[in-house]
Amino acid sequence: MQTDKPHQRKGSFLSSMKAVLWSFFGVRKRADYESDAASLNPVHVIVAGLIGVAIFIGLIMLAVSFAVA
Repeated sequence: MQTDKPHQRKGSFLSSMKAVLWSFFGVRKRADYESDAASLNPVHVIVAGLIGVAIFIGLIMLAVSFAVA
């Protein structure tokens, strides 16, 4: 009897964060994208994306507050 375990992905949270931040700029190579898709943990990518969006919104709000002041 064989037990099916879900495939464990070995990508760290730091590598997920790096991939998400580079994808915000849109400068990822196709080979890098394919290796990330095969190795990164989807939960890490979602959390890293939410953190990236929060940082992006914070930077925009900071820029607007400087522009208005």
